[in-house]
Amino acid sequence: MSSAGAKVKESGGDSNQSVATRKFFDTATQTWMVKVFPGEYFVTKNPDEVLVTVLGSCVSACIRDPRAGIGGMNHFMLPHSKAGNWAGDLQSTRFGNFAMEKLINELLKAGCSRNSLEIKVFGGGNVTDTQNAIGTDNSDFIIRYLEAEGLRVAAQDLRGQLPRRIHYTPTTGKVIRRLLGTSESSAVAREEKDYVSRLSQRSTGGEIQLFD
Repeated sequence: MSSAGAKVKESGGDSNQSVATRKFFDTATQTWMVKVFPGEYFVTKNPDEVLVTVLGSCVSACIRDPRAGIGGMNHFMLPHSKAGNWAGDLQSTRFGNFAMEKLINELLKAGCSRNSLEIKVFGGGNVTDTQNAIGTDNSDFIIRYLEAEGLRVAAQDLRGQLPRRIHYTPTTGKVIRRLLGTSESSAVAREEKDYVSRLSQRSTGGEIQLFD
């Protein structure tokens, strides 16, 4: 489904699908905001679309081809499946290894050149559970993955202990990163845990920084 200018629903949508489906129009900025939840990705060439996500221990890769004017974002929760069979899982894009391959492959199918990809990565905070350090594992994974694939990181904001809100404009590459306060950390961590719980049931304030 995901391709340049992929169609999404105006509202609602099924968060269990891998392609982001939740979209709303922001009158203040006159842009369409596409929310990318855990286990989702989205690719677009529309200049009036901004991809939005909130990251705790999760990581998002924001990738585009500046010459093609096409880009996208993913949002993964864990580096890889312990079972090793992530490719057959309907929710496999929650794993970093598949989420990265899926997003890059969709970008290439949409007309991007692998040699021209601009990559920015965010998230991986140990928001509440510093003992297990899932955020650190996710951060280490994304750096190792890109190095192994010979892909250069144009910008990164990883690790730490605070959640982040990311606004990404794929056609320009502009990223607005806002660190959220400690009071919001528990809510973000709870949302991530709720997502994992739903999958199991199915059995299958800070400073604003711009990354131009």
